[in-house]
Amino acid sequence: MKKVLFLALAAASFTFASCDSKTENAQEANAEQVEDAGEAKADALENAGNEAAADSVEDATEAQADKMENAADSTDAK
Repeated sequence: MKKVLFLALAAASFTFASCDSKTENAQEANAEQVEDAGEAKADALENAGNEAAADSVEDATEAQADKMENAADSTDAK
C-alpha cells in the first residue's frame, strides 16, 4: 500500500514539475533518491523480520526527504 501511495504522489509531483526551476527539480530528484534508498533499506529490514527497524528507517528517510523538498521549494520563492 505504501508503494502505491508513493507512486501516486510521485506521479502527481511530475504534473507540477514544469512550473519549477531546474535547480528545484534537481533538488527534488535528490530528495526522491534519498526516499527510494530508504524505502529499499526498510524493505530489506522488513524482509529480514525486523518490522520496527524498517518503520524507523522509513520514517527517518521520509522526514529527511521532506526536509530536502521543502528546501527545494524555497528556492523558487527567492
